Formats: sequence, C-alpha cells, structure tokens
Amino acid sequence: MDDPRAMAAVKAALTEDVGEGDATTLALVDPAARATGEILAREACRVAGGTVARAVLACVDPALRVAVVVPDGETVEPGGTILTIEGKAASILTAERTALNFMQRMCGIATLTARFVEAVQAHGTMILDTRKTTPNLRLFEKYAVTCGGGTNHRFGLYDRVLVKDNHRRLWQGGDPDRLDLAVAAAREAFPLLEVEIEVESVAECQSALRGRPEWIMLDNMSCEMMRACVALCRGVSKTEASGGITLARASEVAATGVDAISLGCLTHSAPSVDLSLEWRAVS
Repeated sequence: MDDPRAMAAVKAALTEDVGEGDATTLALVDPAARATGEILAREACRVAGGTVARAVLACVDPALRVAVVVPDGETVEPGGTILTIEGKAASILTAERTALNFMQRMCGIATLTARFVEAVQAHGTMILDTRKTTPNLRLFEKYAVTCGGGTNHRFGLYDRVLVKDNHRRLWQGGDPDRLDLAVAAAREAFPLLEVEIEVESVAECQSALRGRPEWIMLDNMSCEMMRACVALCRGVSKTEASGGITLARASEVAATGVDAISLGCLTHSAPSVDLSLEWRAVS
C-alpha cells in the first residue's frame, strides 16, 4: 500500500460509499461503543487484499487495531478468520463494506489464479494476467494475481511493446511475411522495452522470429501448431499462449512447452469470494 495510486483508490472508494456520512450508524450506534470484529471466509479461498482492508480501516479511523490472521497469498478454509479488528464499533461499521468489497474481489482473483497455477505446475509454465482489468483497480487486481502464484504481464501500454493484429494492419499494410520489420521498428522506437508480437500461424512465427523479439504470442492456436512454434522459438524468443484458454485445457496447453499462458479471465471473470464481518465482542 505504499503506492500513492493505491491509497487514492481506497479514498475514492470510501468517498463513493460513505459520502456525507454513514446515516444508519450515525443514527443508531453509540459513538462510544467499542467492538471486536473479524472478517471470515465462508468458502475456501486464496487470500488477497488483507493489506487493502487494513488501509481502508485506517482511513476511516487510524485508532482501529487490525491483526492479520491469514496473510495475503495463504489459503483459508471455510469459517476461517482472515483478520480481526478492534476499536470503535461505528468506525468498523462504516469501513465494513468497502473493506469487504476489495477483499472479496481480490480473493476471487487470487483463488482462480491459484487453480490455473496448480493445473500447469508439472510443466513449469508461468500463468500471466492481462490488461483486461477493472478501470482504476488494476493495481489491486494484478497484486491479487501474484497472491495466487501468477505473474504480472505488462502493467500498461508503456512498459512493453506488444504488437497485436490491429497494430499490424496499420503498419505497412500488415505484411505477414515481414513481421521482423515490425519488431525492428518497435525496438528502434523503444530500445529499453521488451518487444512481443502476436502471431496466428507457424509461417507468421517464422517471419517474426527473424526480428528476434523477446516474446512471441501464439494466439488462438491448436496445440499442434503451438508445439511447432515452440520448437522454432527455442533459444531465440519466449512463447506465450493466449486466446480463450480454459482451466480444463490449461495442462494440455502447458504440455506444448510454451513458457507462459496469458489469461484475461483471471481479472475479468473471477467470481468474488463470500466473506463477512462478524462481531466477536461488543461493549
């Protein structure tokens, strides 16, 4: 939570939810009342977002005492306590929903990522995320991927060149036989960045390889085509499989020898995990 973008997002989320004040709590809860609460998992999951929940609670009331029981990246069983909170009951109630919203979303991403990581573990294949994230929540969602054992792909448009089909169509007519020239042009413009290029056939892979990009993305290929491309790329470029790869197919794709599998579903389709805040003691 040292990144100023993270704190800005936390404050924006609280402003969205609390607005001019927590009307129900202000109306009914004694300001002097104190309580101890705990965030519980109602289903097994990989934990992510405990640090974010702590930041939410601290923004509402710096005097709240938060103890992390299960840290980010660890697994919790149904009914398990992830963290405890002690302090003014009104402050806990005001922060509750925002803290849970972050955690439920992030635990869901981490849990789905962990399932893919487990599926390809025997092959040593990296599981990568994508830029298919919720606007303004990318920092949290990509962190959640790492909690599930995944690896972050580029964070944005600025930290890697990735030549996809729409770029190719606008570059010198998109000649599939001269993809090496697209790689060279990208490297000349941004010599400090890794260059990756998307290909859709073995012939395109051969064309791109002449430019020696750091990565070649094998998009929507059969496993047979991927194996052929992996053999061509060995020792020259790393390979990334992409395009609608499901959990059921992950092991089969990893067995082709690709270095990585990128998955938009990790962040755009992961179901939220069921968490709740319950009182342990009230005084």
